[in-house]
Amino acid sequence: MEATTAEAVDLAFTGQLHQNIEGFGGCFNELGFEALNLLADEDRSAVLHSLFHPEGDQRFSICRLPIGASDYALEWYSLNETDSDYAMEHFSIERDRKYLIPYIREALKLNPELKLFASPWSPPTWMKFPRVYNYGSLRWEKDILEAYALYFVKFVQAYAEEGITIHQVHVQNEVVADQKFPSCVWTGGQLLEFIRDYLGPAFEQHGLATEIWLGTINAPEPWDEWMKKKDSSFDAYAHTVLSDPEAYKYVKGVGYQWAGKYGIQRTVQAYPELRYMQTENECGDGENTWFYAKYVFNLYQHYFTNGVNAYIYWNMVLLPKGRSTWGWEQNSMITVDPGGVKAVNNPEFYVMKHFAHFVGPGSSRIGLKGKWTGNAVAFETPEGSRVLVIANPFKESRTVTLSNDGTHYKLELDAESFNTLLL
Repeated sequence: MEATTAEAVDLAFTGQLHQNIEGFGGCFNELGFEALNLLADEDRSAVLHSLFHPEGDQRFSICRLPIGASDYALEWYSLNETDSDYAMEHFSIERDRKYLIPYIREALKLNPELKLFASPWSPPTWMKFPRVYNYGSLRWEKDILEAYALYFVKFVQAYAEEGITIHQVHVQNEVVADQKFPSCVWTGGQLLEFIRDYLGPAFEQHGLATEIWLGTINAPEPWDEWMKKKDSSFDAYAHTVLSDPEAYKYVKGVGYQWAGKYGIQRTVQAYPELRYMQTENECGDGENTWFYAKYVFNLYQHYFTNGVNAYIYWNMVLLPKGRSTWGWEQNSMITVDPGGVKAVNNPEFYVMKHFAHFVGPGSSRIGLKGKWTGNAVAFETPEGSRVLVIANPFKESRTVTLSNDGTHYKLELDAESFNTLLL
């Protein structure tokens, strides 16, 4: 990069401040902990330092964990499979003490300020119809709804007893996912009623400071898909819940992932006072290619441009191919090679680093203008530095002229590259 007096400007900071940034992170999953434990102590420590230490590569500040089994658990389970235990007398996080809590504690040792949010993939099976972890929906009965709200309360309390603060709960992972992995389908109206009449009052009754978020929403889908389903309600989740004053008062933010990217813009426009999060980076096919990393870069750009305060990766660490217990192969930031027993940083590790390493909590997104705006996103740090993250999507190098407070810089961007500039 060199200063120039050129008058033609391709990209410039507007000076307009947008949303605050709460940070970046990933999800604590059992299969990730299993892969991490294959490493020698020194290599394992290096991976954890890289992810969580305030002076590491990623400097993660907000991470996710499942309530019960995610689709990247070693097996499917909930935290209370005792039939009709409405009082939650048999609620237990004993399994988490083996796989998730040690993983989280190691992260907290490196960054005690790390924030945590949690969501279930499936309620206990006895609360569902049909009675399975995969597929189905919550039984809409008063006793079940009261017990399920108490299930969330017990989870927050149990982790607090372990010295771990759960800062947020999101009601359901992927509210429209009716999948062969742990899942549970909700309507917008059901989310409204559960938050307003059960979960919010239960948290109040038990004096919990944990925030309730409307998430994780993997809808709406594009207009043509909604028309195929004969459903004309494009924003069927967020606006349904948030337009109800009694439900709204309990909701501190909205989490979007996957097809939720098509809905976030209008939700942020309608409710700019709330906070937003991209809750699960789209996970690829286990090949960990640079081709997919280019797609993922554009997800970051899309979500931040449309107002999110935080961006969460999915699996931080996996074995090669990242195969789940139900058969899907997925990408990860880091692959642990069981043959050579070494950790390899994948392309999406570097996409994340372009943002997370330089943009810490307390930063703000700042406005850009010019014909390269669609390939870039910019931030201002608490120290007053400006961070520009810009991609060159073309198959040849390009020169971009950047204006920063009247000074012009000529940027030479390699073909198909990601670039971060600290000004």
